[in-house]
Amino acid sequence: MSEVAEVRGIGRGFTSTGTILVLFILLVIVACACMGFGY
Repeated sequence: MSEVAEVRGIGRGFTSTGTILVLFILLVIVACACMGFGY
């Protein structure tokens, strides 16, 4: 029972951190694109 609870907790944490990670990656891509156009 505890293992299932842990997996569910990790799943919830992964979705929240995953969303932040995706936003961060998009931000980095946009920043790199802007720097590329700047040069």
